Amino acid sequence: MFKIGFGYDVHCLVPERKLILGGVAIDYHLGLAGHSDADVLTHAVMDALLGAAGQGDIGQHFPDSDQKYKDVNSLLLLDQVMHIIKQSKLKVSNVDTVIVAQHPKLAPYRHQMETNLAQIIQAPVNVKATTTEGLGFTGRGEGIAAYATVLLYAE
Repeated sequence: MFKIGFGYDVHCLVPERKLILGGVAIDYHLGLAGHSDADVLTHAVMDALLGAAGQGDIGQHFPDSDQKYKDVNSLLLLDQVMHIIKQSKLKVSNVDTVIVAQHPKLAPYRHQMETNLAQIIQAPVNVKATTTEGLGFTGRGEGIAAYATVLLYAE
């Protein structure tokens, strides 16, 4: 039995925050606003995993009203999501993602993002990045979005 999940997340870019994507600190003058570290890539992956398993979404498991998640490293939350996946007797076949950002250029960071995520998920992770050719909020540099799909299978 296979289960497919889809995840999406977006956060706005703001000064005086670190830009974290896939657990990697990106050298950039802006960061993402959010309750946790606002790692849109990891959040999209977590939502895709939870969705495929029929286990809700990250807002249900890690609400922004709970102070214990304030500025938390999203890779720690991903680890908790993986415990949910394992308890559901499911395994991850693969993860495919897209980060949508006009700036900064993410190619130098992709391999480390894939490594960070794959280490926790224990399955191949593909990270792609694209621009929107200057269109929309990502094209204007107002925020970054990420999409993820996952394929799970029963153990």
